[in-house]
Amino acid sequence: MKNNSRTGRGKQRLFLARNHAADPYTIQGRTEAKNTPYWRWGTDNLLPDALALMARRSTTHRRIINDKADYISGKGFVSDRDNPVLAGLVAQANGQGESLRQVLNKTAFDKALFGNAFLEIVTDPGHSFLSLYHQDASKCRIARDNRHILLHHNWASYTPADARKLPLYPLFEQAQDGTLRSVIHYKDYEPTFEHYGVPPYIAGLNVSAIAYKTDRWNISRLDNSFQLSGVMVLDGSVESDEEAAEMVSLAENRFAGKPGQVMFMVKDAEGGDNSKFIPISSANEGDWAALHEQATADIVVAHSWFRSLSGLDYATSFSSERILHEYEIALNTVILGEQAELLEPLKEAIGNIMRTDASSLRVINKPPARSKPLYMKVWEARRADGLEYDPEDPTQQLYVAQITKYGLRNID
Repeated sequence: MKNNSRTGRGKQRLFLARNHAADPYTIQGRTEAKNTPYWRWGTDNLLPDALALMARRSTTHRRIINDKADYISGKGFVSDRDNPVLAGLVAQANGQGESLRQVLNKTAFDKALFGNAFLEIVTDPGHSFLSLYHQDASKCRIARDNRHILLHHNWASYTPADARKLPLYPLFEQAQDGTLRSVIHYKDYEPTFEHYGVPPYIAGLNVSAIAYKTDRWNISRLDNSFQLSGVMVLDGSVESDEEAAEMVSLAENRFAGKPGQVMFMVKDAEGGDNSKFIPISSANEGDWAALHEQATADIVVAHSWFRSLSGLDYATSFSSERILHEYEIALNTVILGEQAELLEPLKEAIGNIMRTDASSLRVINKPPARSKPLYMKVWEARRADGLEYDPEDPTQQLYVAQITKYGLRNID
Protein backbone atom coordinates (compact mmCIF):
# COMPACT_ATOMS: atom_id res chain seq x y z
CA MET A 1 0.00 0.00 0.00
CA LYS A 2 1.47 3.39 -1.04
CA ASN A 3 1.29 6.62 0.82
CA ASN A 4 2.74 9.81 -0.67
CA SER A 5 3.85 12.61 1.63
CA ARG A 6 5.63 15.89 0.84
CA THR A 7 8.74 16.79 2.77
CA GLY A 8 9.72 20.26 3.84
CA ARG A 9 12.00 20.61 0.76
CA GLY A 10 9.09 20.05 -1.65
CA LYS A 11 10.16 16.55 -2.60
CA GLN A 12 7.97 13.46 -2.41
CA ARG A 13 8.98 10.48 -0.31
CA LEU A 14 7.49 7.02 -0.85
CA PHE A 15 6.49 4.91 2.16
CA LEU A 16 5.85 1.20 1.71
CA ALA A 17 4.24 -1.03 4.33
CA ARG A 18 6.43 -4.08 4.85
CA ASN A 19 4.92 -7.50 5.27
CA HIS A 20 6.40 -8.99 8.43
CA ALA A 21 6.17 -12.69 9.16
CA ALA A 22 5.39 -11.81 12.78
CA ASP A 23 3.35 -8.89 14.02
CA PRO A 24 5.93 -6.23 15.06
CA TYR A 25 3.33 -4.50 17.24
CA THR A 26 2.54 -7.41 19.51
CA ILE A 27 1.93 -6.18 23.06
CA GLN A 28 5.12 -6.57 25.06
CA GLY A 29 4.96 -7.57 28.68
CA ARG A 30 4.97 -10.44 31.09
CA THR A 31 2.80 -13.42 30.18
CA GLU A 32 0.70 -15.27 32.70
CA ALA A 33 2.39 -18.25 34.32
CA LYS A 34 1.34 -21.30 32.34
CA ASN A 35 0.12 -23.33 35.28
CA THR A 36 -3.05 -24.38 33.45
CA PRO A 37 -3.49 -25.75 29.91
CA TYR A 38 -6.43 -23.42 29.21
CA TRP A 39 -7.35 -19.75 29.27
CA ARG A 40 -9.59 -18.85 32.17
CA TRP A 41 -13.12 -17.74 31.33
CA GLY A 42 -13.58 -15.04 33.94
CA THR A 43 -11.39 -14.31 36.93
CA ASP A 44 -12.19 -17.64 38.60
CA ASN A 45 -12.84 -19.51 35.32
CA LEU A 46 -16.49 -19.92 36.32
CA LEU A 47 -18.10 -16.92 34.60
CA PRO A 48 -20.40 -19.19 32.51
CA ASP A 49 -21.81 -20.72 35.68
CA ALA A 50 -22.58 -17.26 37.07
CA LEU A 51 -24.25 -16.16 33.81
CA ALA A 52 -26.32 -19.34 33.68
CA LEU A 53 -27.42 -18.89 37.31
CA MET A 54 -28.46 -15.29 36.65
CA ALA A 55 -30.49 -16.40 33.62
CA ARG A 56 -32.32 -18.94 35.77
CA ARG A 57 -33.24 -16.32 38.37
CA SER A 58 -34.31 -13.26 36.36
CA THR A 59 -37.60 -13.83 34.54
CA THR A 60 -37.35 -11.04 31.94
CA HIS A 61 -33.68 -11.74 31.30
CA ARG A 62 -34.43 -15.42 30.68
CA ARG A 63 -37.44 -14.68 28.48
CA ILE A 64 -35.36 -12.47 26.18
CA ILE A 65 -32.63 -15.11 25.85
CA ASN A 66 -35.22 -17.77 25.03
CA ASP A 67 -36.95 -15.56 22.48
CA LYS A 68 -33.71 -14.52 20.82
CA ALA A 69 -32.70 -18.15 20.35
CA ASP A 70 -36.13 -19.04 18.94
CA TYR A 71 -36.23 -16.12 16.52
CA ILE A 72 -32.65 -16.70 15.34
CA SER A 73 -33.20 -20.42 14.73
CA GLY A 74 -36.47 -19.56 12.99
CA LYS A 75 -39.06 -22.11 11.92
CA GLY A 76 -36.70 -24.41 10.07
CA PHE A 77 -34.65 -24.21 6.90
CA VAL A 78 -35.16 -24.04 3.17
CA SER A 79 -32.59 -25.01 0.55
CA ASP A 80 -32.25 -26.07 -3.05
CA ARG A 81 -34.87 -28.76 -3.57
CA ASP A 82 -32.57 -30.54 -6.00
CA ASN A 83 -29.80 -30.91 -3.41
CA PRO A 84 -30.40 -34.11 -1.40
CA VAL A 85 -27.31 -33.52 0.74
CA LEU A 86 -28.70 -30.30 2.18
CA ALA A 87 -32.18 -31.76 2.52
CA GLY A 88 -30.81 -34.71 4.50
CA LEU A 89 -28.73 -32.47 6.78
CA VAL A 90 -31.71 -30.20 7.47
CA ALA A 91 -33.87 -33.20 8.40
CA GLN A 92 -31.22 -34.98 10.52
CA ALA A 93 -28.05 -33.18 11.50
CA ASN A 94 -26.47 -35.88 13.68
CA GLY A 95 -26.69 -39.44 14.94
CA GLN A 96 -28.88 -38.38 17.86
CA GLY A 97 -31.72 -37.63 15.45
CA GLU A 98 -31.65 -33.87 15.95
CA SER A 99 -32.71 -31.64 13.08
CA LEU A 100 -30.54 -28.76 11.95
CA ARG A 101 -32.96 -26.33 13.57
CA GLN A 102 -32.65 -28.07 16.94
CA VAL A 103 -28.86 -27.89 16.78
CA LEU A 104 -28.92 -24.25 15.69
CA ASN A 105 -31.42 -23.36 18.41
CA LYS A 106 -29.08 -24.64 21.14
CA THR A 107 -26.15 -22.86 19.54
CA ALA A 108 -28.09 -19.60 19.31
CA PHE A 109 -29.19 -19.97 22.95
CA ASP A 110 -25.59 -20.33 24.13
CA LYS A 111 -24.48 -17.35 22.07
CA ALA A 112 -27.29 -15.19 23.47
CA LEU A 113 -26.53 -16.31 27.04
CA PHE A 114 -22.73 -16.54 27.11
CA GLY A 115 -21.63 -14.52 24.09
CA ASN A 116 -19.94 -17.77 23.00
CA ALA A 117 -21.12 -20.97 21.32
CA PHE A 118 -19.44 -24.17 20.17
CA LEU A 119 -20.54 -26.40 17.27
CA GLU A 120 -18.77 -29.71 16.71
CA ILE A 121 -18.28 -31.02 13.17
CA VAL A 122 -17.82 -34.76 12.64
CA THR A 123 -16.87 -36.52 9.38
CA ASP A 124 -14.57 -39.29 8.20
CA PRO A 125 -11.37 -39.27 6.08
CA GLY A 126 -13.43 -40.05 2.99
CA HIS A 127 -15.95 -37.27 3.73
CA SER A 128 -18.79 -39.73 3.26
CA PHE A 129 -20.97 -38.07 5.92
CA LEU A 130 -21.30 -34.92 8.00
CA SER A 131 -22.73 -34.61 11.51
CA LEU A 132 -23.21 -31.49 13.60
CA TYR A 133 -23.32 -31.54 17.41
CA HIS A 134 -23.93 -28.68 19.81
CA GLN A 135 -21.44 -28.53 22.69
CA ASP A 136 -22.49 -26.88 25.95
CA ALA A 137 -20.48 -23.65 26.06
CA SER A 138 -20.20 -23.77 29.86
CA LYS A 139 -18.21 -27.00 29.50
CA CYS A 140 -15.73 -25.56 26.98
CA ARG A 141 -12.49 -23.62 27.46
CA ILE A 142 -9.90 -22.40 24.96
CA ALA A 143 -6.59 -24.26 25.17
CA ARG A 144 -3.35 -22.37 25.69
CA ASP A 145 -2.20 -23.08 22.14
CA ASN A 146 -5.30 -21.24 20.82
CA ARG A 147 -5.80 -24.10 18.38
CA HIS A 148 -7.95 -26.41 20.52
CA ILE A 149 -10.77 -26.35 23.02
CA LEU A 150 -10.96 -28.43 26.17
CA LEU A 151 -14.23 -29.99 27.29
CA HIS A 152 -14.72 -30.86 30.97
CA HIS A 153 -17.84 -31.73 32.93
CA ASN A 154 -16.92 -29.65 36.02
CA TRP A 155 -14.50 -26.76 35.75
CA ALA A 156 -14.70 -26.11 39.48
CA SER A 157 -12.59 -29.26 39.95
CA TYR A 158 -10.67 -29.67 36.71
CA THR A 159 -8.78 -32.91 36.18
CA PRO A 160 -6.78 -33.41 32.96
CA ALA A 161 -7.70 -37.09 32.81
CA ASP A 162 -11.40 -36.20 32.41
CA ALA A 163 -10.88 -33.48 29.79
CA ARG A 164 -11.34 -33.97 26.06
CA LYS A 165 -9.46 -31.93 23.45
CA LEU A 166 -10.88 -30.93 20.06
CA PRO A 167 -9.26 -28.77 17.36
CA LEU A 168 -10.72 -25.42 16.37
CA TYR A 169 -12.13 -25.11 12.85
CA PRO A 170 -10.73 -25.26 10.17
CA LEU A 171 -8.33 -27.73 11.80
CA PHE A 172 -9.45 -31.37 11.92
CA GLU A 173 -7.94 -34.17 13.98
CA GLN A 174 -8.68 -37.86 14.05
CA ALA A 175 -10.49 -39.24 17.09
CA GLN A 176 -10.13 -42.71 18.60
CA ASP A 177 -13.10 -43.98 16.62
CA GLY A 178 -11.44 -42.95 13.35
CA THR A 179 -13.66 -39.93 12.67
CA LEU A 180 -12.35 -36.44 11.95
CA ARG A 181 -13.54 -33.76 14.32
CA SER A 182 -13.41 -29.99 14.61
CA VAL A 183 -15.23 -27.27 16.55
CA ILE A 184 -16.52 -23.91 15.33
CA HIS A 185 -16.18 -21.26 18.04
CA TYR A 186 -18.68 -18.40 17.77
CA LYS A 187 -18.02 -15.37 19.94
CA ASP A 188 -19.28 -11.82 20.30
CA TYR A 189 -16.47 -9.30 19.92
CA GLU A 190 -15.56 -7.18 22.91
CA PRO A 191 -12.47 -4.93 23.25
CA THR A 192 -9.83 -6.22 25.70
CA PHE A 193 -11.28 -9.75 25.46
CA GLU A 194 -9.24 -12.02 23.22
CA HIS A 195 -10.07 -15.64 23.89
CA TYR A 196 -13.77 -15.43 24.76
CA GLY A 197 -16.66 -13.29 23.65
CA VAL A 198 -18.83 -11.19 25.94
CA PRO A 199 -22.65 -11.30 25.83
CA PRO A 200 -24.27 -8.09 24.58
CA TYR A 201 -26.27 -7.65 27.79
CA ILE A 202 -23.12 -7.42 29.92
CA ALA A 203 -24.02 -3.84 30.94
CA GLY A 204 -27.34 -5.14 32.29
CA LEU A 205 -26.02 -7.71 34.75
CA ASN A 206 -26.68 -5.46 37.73
CA VAL A 207 -30.24 -4.64 36.67
CA SER A 208 -30.88 -8.35 36.11
CA ALA A 209 -29.80 -8.89 39.72
CA ILE A 210 -32.12 -6.07 40.84
CA ALA A 211 -35.09 -7.63 39.04
CA TYR A 212 -34.31 -10.97 40.68
CA LYS A 213 -34.01 -9.41 44.14
CA THR A 214 -37.26 -7.46 43.84
CA ASP A 215 -39.00 -10.68 42.80
CA ARG A 216 -37.46 -12.45 45.80
CA TRP A 217 -38.66 -9.62 48.07
CA ASN A 218 -42.23 -10.13 46.87
CA ILE A 219 -41.90 -13.88 47.43
CA SER A 220 -40.70 -13.32 51.01
CA ARG A 221 -43.71 -11.09 51.67
CA LEU A 222 -46.01 -13.76 50.28
CA ASP A 223 -44.37 -16.45 52.41
CA ASN A 224 -45.06 -14.30 55.47
CA SER A 225 -48.67 -13.58 54.43
CA PHE A 226 -47.72 -9.89 54.14
CA GLN A 227 -47.20 -9.66 57.90
CA LEU A 228 -45.51 -6.60 59.36
CA SER A 229 -41.85 -6.82 60.27
CA GLY A 230 -40.97 -6.04 63.84
CA VAL A 231 -39.42 -7.00 67.15
CA MET A 232 -41.18 -9.34 69.60
CA VAL A 233 -40.08 -8.85 73.19
CA LEU A 234 -40.80 -11.90 75.36
CA ASP A 235 -40.95 -11.83 79.13
CA GLY A 236 -39.52 -14.91 80.72
CA SER A 237 -37.20 -16.16 83.40
CA VAL A 238 -34.14 -17.95 82.06
CA GLU A 239 -31.22 -19.43 83.87
CA SER A 240 -28.58 -18.96 81.12
CA ASP A 241 -27.89 -17.46 77.72
CA GLU A 242 -28.22 -20.93 76.19
CA GLU A 243 -31.77 -21.27 77.55
CA ALA A 244 -32.67 -17.82 76.19
CA ALA A 245 -31.26 -18.70 72.77
CA GLU A 246 -33.27 -21.94 72.71
CA MET A 247 -36.48 -20.07 73.59
CA VAL A 248 -35.85 -17.53 70.80
CA SER A 249 -35.09 -20.30 68.32
CA LEU A 250 -38.36 -22.11 69.08
CA ALA A 251 -40.34 -18.89 68.69
CA GLU A 252 -38.63 -18.01 65.41
CA ASN A 253 -39.22 -21.46 63.91
CA ARG A 254 -42.91 -21.30 64.74
CA PHE A 255 -43.87 -17.67 64.22
CA ALA A 256 -41.16 -15.75 62.37
CA GLY A 257 -42.03 -16.86 58.83
CA LYS A 258 -39.71 -17.67 55.93
CA PRO A 259 -37.46 -15.78 55.81
CA GLY A 260 -37.88 -14.41 59.32
CA GLN A 261 -39.70 -11.08 59.36
CA VAL A 262 -39.82 -10.93 63.16
CA MET A 263 -36.88 -10.67 65.53
CA PHE A 264 -37.43 -12.19 68.99
CA MET A 265 -35.86 -10.92 72.21
CA VAL A 266 -36.11 -12.38 75.72
CA LYS A 267 -36.38 -9.95 78.61
CA ASP A 268 -36.37 -11.02 82.23
CA ALA A 269 -38.93 -8.69 83.82
CA GLU A 270 -39.90 -8.56 87.48
CA GLY A 271 -43.61 -9.07 88.02
CA GLY A 272 -46.32 -9.10 85.37
CA ASP A 273 -46.13 -10.00 81.73
CA ASN A 274 -44.70 -7.19 79.63
CA SER A 275 -44.38 -9.10 76.35
CA LYS A 276 -45.04 -6.82 73.42
CA PHE A 277 -44.63 -6.53 69.65
CA ILE A 278 -42.92 -3.45 68.22
CA PRO A 279 -43.78 -3.12 64.49
CA ILE A 280 -41.30 -1.72 62.00
CA SER A 281 -43.37 0.16 59.46
CA SER A 282 -42.18 0.66 55.89
CA ALA A 283 -43.60 3.04 53.31
CA ASN A 284 -41.27 2.19 50.44
CA GLU A 285 -43.43 -0.34 48.58
CA GLY A 286 -43.96 2.12 45.73
CA ASP A 287 -40.21 2.58 45.44
CA TRP A 288 -39.72 -1.18 45.12
CA ALA A 289 -42.32 -1.42 42.35
CA ALA A 290 -40.75 1.46 40.45
CA LEU A 291 -37.30 -0.07 40.92
CA HIS A 292 -38.50 -3.38 39.49
CA GLU A 293 -40.11 -1.69 36.48
CA GLN A 294 -36.99 0.36 35.78
CA ALA A 295 -34.78 -2.73 36.05
CA THR A 296 -37.02 -4.61 33.63
CA ALA A 297 -36.88 -1.77 31.10
CA ASP A 298 -33.08 -1.59 31.42
CA ILE A 299 -32.77 -5.34 30.80
CA VAL A 300 -34.60 -4.98 27.49
CA VAL A 301 -32.33 -2.11 26.47
CA ALA A 302 -29.18 -3.99 27.46
CA HIS A 303 -30.23 -6.90 25.24
CA SER A 304 -30.88 -4.56 22.28
CA TRP A 305 -34.34 -6.08 22.22
CA PHE A 306 -37.97 -4.91 22.23
CA ARG A 307 -40.71 -4.90 24.88
CA SER A 308 -43.48 -6.28 22.70
CA LEU A 309 -41.26 -9.23 21.68
CA SER A 310 -40.50 -9.95 25.35
CA GLY A 311 -44.11 -10.38 26.44
CA LEU A 312 -43.99 -7.34 28.72
CA ASP A 313 -46.99 -5.47 27.31
CA TYR A 314 -49.38 -8.38 26.79
CA ALA A 315 -51.12 -7.77 30.12
CA THR A 316 -52.02 -4.16 29.32
CA SER A 317 -52.59 -4.25 25.59
CA PHE A 318 -52.01 -6.39 22.53
CA SER A 319 -51.20 -4.53 19.34
CA SER A 320 -50.36 -6.82 16.46
CA GLU A 321 -49.23 -3.83 14.42
CA ARG A 322 -46.69 -2.84 17.05
CA ILE A 323 -45.47 -6.43 17.39
CA LEU A 324 -45.02 -6.77 13.64
CA HIS A 325 -43.30 -3.40 13.45
CA GLU A 326 -40.82 -4.22 16.22
CA TYR A 327 -40.28 -7.71 14.81
CA GLU A 328 -39.36 -6.14 11.46
CA ILE A 329 -36.81 -3.90 13.20
CA ALA A 330 -35.43 -6.84 15.22
CA LEU A 331 -35.23 -8.93 12.04
CA ASN A 332 -33.10 -6.37 10.24
CA THR A 333 -30.97 -5.25 13.18
CA VAL A 334 -30.41 -8.42 15.21
CA ILE A 335 -31.90 -11.64 13.81
CA LEU A 336 -30.56 -11.66 10.25
CA GLY A 337 -27.09 -10.66 11.41
CA GLU A 338 -26.96 -13.44 14.00
CA GLN A 339 -28.24 -15.97 11.45
CA ALA A 340 -25.54 -14.96 8.97
CA GLU A 341 -22.84 -15.24 11.65
CA LEU A 342 -23.98 -18.75 12.59
CA LEU A 343 -24.50 -20.02 9.04
CA GLU A 344 -21.47 -18.62 7.19
CA PRO A 345 -18.81 -20.96 8.68
CA LEU A 346 -21.34 -23.80 8.61
CA LYS A 347 -21.98 -23.33 4.88
CA GLU A 348 -18.23 -23.24 4.29
CA ALA A 349 -17.76 -26.50 6.18
CA ILE A 350 -20.62 -28.18 4.29
CA GLY A 351 -19.13 -27.10 0.96
CA ASN A 352 -15.60 -28.23 1.85
CA ILE A 353 -16.58 -31.58 3.33
CA MET A 354 -19.56 -32.67 1.25
CA ARG A 355 -18.45 -30.95 -1.97
CA THR A 356 -21.84 -29.33 -2.48
CA ASP A 357 -23.11 -25.78 -2.86
CA ALA A 358 -24.71 -24.74 0.44
CA SER A 359 -25.41 -21.12 -0.53
CA SER A 360 -29.16 -21.82 -0.81
CA LEU A 361 -29.42 -22.85 2.84
CA ARG A 362 -31.31 -20.22 4.82
CA VAL A 363 -33.53 -19.89 7.87
CA ILE A 364 -37.30 -19.57 7.57
CA ASN A 365 -38.29 -16.41 9.43
CA LYS A 366 -41.91 -16.00 10.47
CA PRO A 367 -43.25 -13.07 12.50
CA PRO A 368 -45.07 -13.80 15.78
CA ALA A 369 -48.25 -12.49 14.15
CA ARG A 370 -49.26 -13.43 10.62
CA SER A 371 -48.74 -10.77 8.01
CA LYS A 372 -47.72 -10.73 4.35
CA PRO A 373 -47.27 -7.70 2.09
CA LEU A 374 -50.32 -7.27 -0.09
CA TYR A 375 -48.13 -6.89 -3.18
CA MET A 376 -46.49 -10.33 -2.66
CA LYS A 377 -47.60 -13.17 -4.90
CA VAL A 378 -48.97 -16.36 -3.41
CA TRP A 379 -46.02 -18.51 -4.51
CA GLU A 380 -43.61 -15.97 -2.98
CA ALA A 381 -45.54 -16.05 0.29
CA ARG A 382 -45.48 -19.86 0.31
CA ARG A 383 -41.75 -19.87 -0.32
CA ALA A 384 -41.19 -17.40 2.53
CA ASP A 385 -43.10 -19.76 4.85
CA GLY A 386 -41.07 -22.78 3.75
CA LEU A 387 -44.04 -24.42 2.00
CA GLU A 388 -44.16 -26.11 -1.40
CA TYR A 389 -44.55 -23.56 -4.15
CA ASP A 390 -44.85 -23.46 -7.95
CA PRO A 391 -44.21 -20.15 -9.75
CA GLU A 392 -45.90 -21.59 -12.85
CA ASP A 393 -49.16 -22.41 -11.09
CA PRO A 394 -51.77 -19.84 -12.21
CA THR A 395 -53.48 -19.91 -8.80
CA GLN A 396 -50.18 -19.00 -7.14
CA GLN A 397 -49.68 -16.09 -9.51
CA LEU A 398 -52.34 -14.13 -7.64
CA TYR A 399 -51.30 -11.36 -5.29
CA VAL A 400 -51.90 -11.75 -1.56
CA ALA A 401 -54.20 -8.73 -1.76
CA GLN A 402 -56.47 -10.69 -4.11
CA ILE A 403 -57.12 -13.50 -1.63
CA THR A 404 -57.43 -11.49 1.59
CA LYS A 405 -60.22 -9.39 3.01
CA TYR A 406 -58.12 -6.31 2.27
CA GLY A 407 -58.23 -6.94 -1.47
CA LEU A 408 -61.58 -8.65 -1.98
CA ARG A 409 -63.39 -5.32 -2.12
CA ASN A 410 -61.36 -4.21 -5.12
CA ILE A 411 -61.26 -7.45 -7.14
CA ASP A 412 -64.51 -6.65 -8.95
